Amino acid sequence: MSERPTRRGFASRPADPERWIKAADSAARDSNADGFTARLTIDVTPKLRGRIKIAAFGRGITVADMLRDLLAREFPPTIEGDHP
Repeated sequence: MSERPTRRGFASRPADPERWIKAADSAARDSNADGFTARLTIDVTPKLRGRIKIAAFGRGITVADMLRDLLAREFPPTIEGDHP
């Protein structure tokens, strides 16, 4: 049997794994003031999804950025000690 060709690129390992891991940590901290994000999954109809994507495109931003802004406006930080 013939050997499979070695694929490189997508799953290639970094030359210096320690530096690569630390670089990802600092990039995540820089991009988000809180340092962490959480994924939120919701079910929407295909038509609503299309309208959301068109609105984001028209505004020149990503869907994720648009929805994060919308959620931040709708649910502002509460006053300390004010818990629902």
